[in-house]
Amino acid sequence: MSTMMHTRWIRGLALIGGLLLAGGAGAVLPQDDGKVHEGVASCASSVCHGATVERGGANVLQNEYVTWTRYDKHAGAYNVLLNEDSQRIAKNLGLPNAHEADLCLDCHADNVPVAQRGVEFDITDGVGCEACHGGSEDWIARHTAPEATHADNIAHGLYATDDLAARTDLCLSCHLGTEDKFATHRIMGAGHPRLAFELSTFTELEPPHWARDADYAERKRLETPVVTWTTGLLASARHTLSLLEGRLVHEAGLFPEIALFDCHACHHPMSDKRWAPTRLTQGLDPGAIRLNDAQFALLLPVAEAVDGAAAAELLAGLQALNASVATGFDAFKAATDQLGKAVDRLDAALKAPLSAEAQEVALAALIRAGARGDYRDYVLAEQAAMALDVLLLSTARWDASRPAMDRVFASVDDEDRFDAGAFAQAVAALSAGLQVGAR
Repeated sequence: MSTMMHTRWIRGLALIGGLLLAGGAGAVLPQDDGKVHEGVASCASSVCHGATVERGGANVLQNEYVTWTRYDKHAGAYNVLLNEDSQRIAKNLGLPNAHEADLCLDCHADNVPVAQRGVEFDITDGVGCEACHGGSEDWIARHTAPEATHADNIAHGLYATDDLAARTDLCLSCHLGTEDKFATHRIMGAGHPRLAFELSTFTELEPPHWARDADYAERKRLETPVVTWTTGLLASARHTLSLLEGRLVHEAGLFPEIALFDCHACHHPMSDKRWAPTRLTQGLDPGAIRLNDAQFALLLPVAEAVDGAAAAELLAGLQALNASVATGFDAFKAATDQLGKAVDRLDAALKAPLSAEAQEVALAALIRAGARGDYRDYVLAEQAAMALDVLLLSTARWDASRPAMDRVFASVDDEDRFDAGAFAQAVAALSAGLQVGAR
């Protein structure tokens, strides 16, 4: 990751997006696993995971607890609920406080039922070991045995974070939301920050408490950043479709759940004349409230690289989804069905990782879209910047792209001052410098 990623994005995206919302369509998530969660202290011994420095002779670093406490924002997730902003949000929502409300604890802590809290469990530990790795009731005593295997640990309740599908479900359950736990417009109106996530970037920003070495690869699964990126995009698209279909129509009022729409379509100065037609909003009138379609839009360059028909289907579905806001629920349902089929088709095409040639095509398509102004909405530009970083690294252009990418990142550094034209110009300058994307 670039220097700017490690400063601005850690302060912004990782801090905001990493501390908030849970559920998933795949394996049972740790919060719902029904196992006793023994608590962070059960892992923190200096002979287990609490060493102050890495130790040799074991297949784990053994300083995971120290890395988590010193560098990982998840360790401070509960404490966020004690600050003035969180208390103000709780008051606005009619809650006595934030640090005792399930609405907040479900993503700021390992909020399992009281009956599943072991002797050393402490809710104030925040998003601790078992919030991601699952209740250790059945595996904590056996996972260090000489004969123990990763598969055996998973069979006894360890959550398979090395499985990209499982990891994505886990991350998205807090960074995007589920039917049961979701940052509604009411919650955001009370002061909750906007959520943002991209699996590959956030994985790289996460302070690693593991070593990507031969031993890890032998015991678990190692994926490239590009595979992680495409897997995360597909899963995010599916989760978004599920949320759209489950929450868009608000039966109790005139307004639908507008947290699913593009925040910046409304939240910008009236003097800012930012609307302009794009390929993605074809047929949409000026002033129309747009859905947050970033997860689908960023799949388009990938589809163009591997399946032209899927790309055409995805684009048509995306345009239909945006247009359906003004035409009614039947059109909306038809659009989500079309998008679901396009995502399925693209998923099938991505069973094999993107080839080097396909990565070049995807990068060129992404740069063309950015330079011509397709990513006029802030969330689209934010996702595109992260995608560019992943693909430039994978195509061995990372070093050569740094000055131009710093300009791209600078253009999305502040969502309140985002200028779509400046972002497009920054991407065009990147294209000219790398000689990528022209056509």
